[in-house]
Amino acid sequence: MGKATGFMEYERIQTPNRDPKKRTRDWFEYSLPMPEKDLTLQAARCMDCGVPFCSVGMEIKNGVSGCPLHNLIPEWNDAVYQGDWKLALDLLLKTNNFPEFTGRVCPAPCEGGCTVAIHDPAVGIKSIEKAIIDRGFAEGWIKPEPPLRRTGKKVAVIGSGPAGLACSDQLNKAGHSVTVFEKSDRLGGLLMYGIPTMKLEKEAVTRRVNLLAEEGVQFITGVAAGIDISVGELKEQFDAIVLATGAGNARDVHIPGRDAKGIHMAVPYLTQATIDNLDHAGKQTLSAEGKNVIVIGGGDTGADCVATALRQGAKSIRQFGIQEKLPELRKQQNPWPEYPRTFKMDYAHEEAEAVYGHDPREYLVNTVRFEKNEVGELKGLYAVDVEPDPENPHRYQDIPGTEKFYAADLVLIAIGFAGTTSDIFDNFGIQKTERHTIDAAKGFYRTTEERIFACGDARHGQSLVVTAIAEGREAAREVDFYLMNETFLP
Repeated sequence: MGKATGFMEYERIQTPNRDPKKRTRDWFEYSLPMPEKDLTLQAARCMDCGVPFCSVGMEIKNGVSGCPLHNLIPEWNDAVYQGDWKLALDLLLKTNNFPEFTGRVCPAPCEGGCTVAIHDPAVGIKSIEKAIIDRGFAEGWIKPEPPLRRTGKKVAVIGSGPAGLACSDQLNKAGHSVTVFEKSDRLGGLLMYGIPTMKLEKEAVTRRVNLLAEEGVQFITGVAAGIDISVGELKEQFDAIVLATGAGNARDVHIPGRDAKGIHMAVPYLTQATIDNLDHAGKQTLSAEGKNVIVIGGGDTGADCVATALRQGAKSIRQFGIQEKLPELRKQQNPWPEYPRTFKMDYAHEEAEAVYGHDPREYLVNTVRFEKNEVGELKGLYAVDVEPDPENPHRYQDIPGTEKFYAADLVLIAIGFAGTTSDIFDNFGIQKTERHTIDAAKGFYRTTEERIFACGDARHGQSLVVTAIAEGREAAREVDFYLMNETFLP
C-alpha cells in the first residue's frame, strides 16, 4: 500500500487546471500536470483495501461502480508512492490499453468506489493514472512491441473508436493480422471527432494510432464497411469480423419548428469544430460567434457544446436539462460504492461562469416548440418548467402556466443516443435488441451471424470510454478463442 496512515494525514489534491477565462481563448487542453510531490501524497492516501472496490467494475442500478478495466489501482499507487514510475507504468498497461485517454476523459467510476470516499474525498486516482502514462511517453518507455509470431488468421475490425482500437490492439498482440476500417477521414472515432480538443488533444490520439500501426495493425480510412466494401468481400478476406461502430443513432426532439435553420445535432457540431481546428487553421464554419446559444441536454456532450460555443465567441449560452439539480452530497438512496450522483462543476461550466458570471445550466426545463421567422431562420424556443411525475419519478410532467420564450440564434441538441445506426443491421444481416443495439451477449460478443462479433457502444449502448475499452478487450479474447480454440489474452 502507499502509507499506512496516509488517508488520515493527507487531503485530496485536485488536478490543477488553467485559468478558466484565459483558456477559452484557445483550444489547448484545459488541465495542467500535477506536481510530483502532490502525486506522491495522493498515492499515499491509498489504503490497499482487502477488497479494492475501485477496481471491481460492477454495475449497480444501471451505473458503473469501480473501474470496468479492473485496473491494478492499489498496486500502481504504491509504485508511485515509492517513486518507481516504470513499475507503475507496467502495472497500468497490464489492464488498460489507452490510459492517456481514460486519464483525461473518464468520469472516474474508480473514485466513486474508493473506500476512502465513504467518509472523505476519494484518492485522486484519475490524476495519478494520467501522470503515469504521460511520464511513460515523456521518458521514452513506451515503444512499439510487434508480436513475435503471426497466427495466419485475419480479423477485420469495423470502427476505430476506443472499443475498436482496444480490440485491435489485443488481437494484434495475439499474433492475428488486424485491419481496421474507418468510414471517417481520420482514425479514433469519438476520440477524434466526438470529444473536443480541449479535453483530449488530437496529437494524443494520432500518437497512439501510429504506435499501433508500427506494431502491425493496418488502418484503412474513408471506407464504410458494408457499403464501400461488401459483407461478402469482408467474409472472403477475413476469418472474423468485429463491429465496433459506436452508438451513432442520436436522439432528436420531435416538436413544432424543428426544421428551423439554426438547429443542429451536438456531435456534428463538435465534429465540425475539430475539423476546422485541424484543417482550416481554426476558422469556424459552424460558429456560435455573436449568437445566443441554447444547448438542450444536461450531460457531458452538452457541456462540450457549451465549451465549444464559448471558444467560438457566443454572445450568451444556456444549457437546459429536464432533470433536477443533483445534491451537493450523496443521498441515502445513492450509497457508496455506487457512482456518486452529486453536483459538480464541469470544466465547461467553470468557463461559462468565468465569462458570463453565472452557471449556464437550468434545470427542470422542457422545450416544447421552436419559433422561426418568415424565411425559416430560428428566432428562439418556448420551454416550460417541469416536475417529477408523482406516479413515476423517472418521468417529468409540464407545469401549466410556466411557458416562456427564450431568444436563440443557435440551438444544439445533446440528449444522448438510442443505439447504433440502422445501416449496420441492414448491411450485416444481424439482429438488434429492443434498445436498437447489436444483439450480442456480454461475455460472448457473438452476433446472430457466424464469424461476426460486436463490442463497445454498438453492443452495450451509449457508455463511457473506459467501458468501450473494456468491451474491446473482452471481445478480442472471445475472437481469439474462436479462431484458435484457446486464448491467452487477459
